[in-house]
Amino acid sequence: MLQRHVRAWTSRVPVAARPPQRQLASMASSAATSTSSDTPMEDAIRTKITAALQPSRLDIFNDSAQHAHHRPMAGSTSRETHFRLVVTADAFAPYRTQPARHRIVYQLLQDEMARDGGIHALQLRTMTPEEERRLKEKEQQAAAAEAS
Repeated sequence: MLQRHVRAWTSRVPVAARPPQRQLASMASSAATSTSSDTPMEDAIRTKITAALQPSRLDIFNDSAQHAHHRPMAGSTSRETHFRLVVTADAFAPYRTQPARHRIVYQLLQDEMARDGGIHALQLRTMTPEEERRLKEKEQQAAAAEAS
């Protein structure tokens, strides 16, 4: 289903505004995943995003245990189905909207999302280093105002 949405989006968006698909696809497919790890899906996410976007911050939260009781997860043997990511990268600068940035991440992780027992839910927070700096300043100002 994700692939259908990506194809539909790419057919509507002018070529100049599209993410660099060949580059992202080759980086994503060339990223190796560890088979001996206890967290192969998390490792694949980290490897692919790091290789393609070179983030200054990459936080990966595996929220799968909180959703294991949901009906769609019945019978699933995977312990890595629900993830929350915080990604800060300069690579997001040309893409001002969150949906455009999310499409880049979805494209990188399309194999993991399509795989049986793969990623079922992915929550993303994407920003540039400048946006992260401004956000931290706002949080500090709010904390200072609350303290006084």
